Amino acid sequence: MGWIYLFAAGVFEIGFTTALRYTEGFSRVTPTAIFILCILASFACFEVAIRDIPLGTAYAIWAGIGAAGTVILGIFIFGEPVTFWRMFFMTALIASIIGLKLVSN
Repeated sequence: MGWIYLFAAGVFEIGFTTALRYTEGFSRVTPTAIFILCILASFACFEVAIRDIPLGTAYAIWAGIGAAGTVILGIFIFGEPVTFWRMFFMTALIASIIGLKLVSN
């Protein structure tokens, strides 16, 4: 069950990083509210996840899901560049997340 919570925490991290882009210095109410709700949900899910998953492993996977997801959204929503090296390291990051999952109890 911890892995489900960890995945949810990563998805909410993608939510709060994306919402942050729209807050305009926290001056816009709706994006700021979404940011706050996502960050609280992310940390709440993360806290539940680390009851079953070692902290270091959970943190690396949580941050990796957030980073990979945010980069992918950046490409598709914000038109950020797609370069060979960017995709190479994104693939390495995703492979590392999968590897950590595979070697964790």
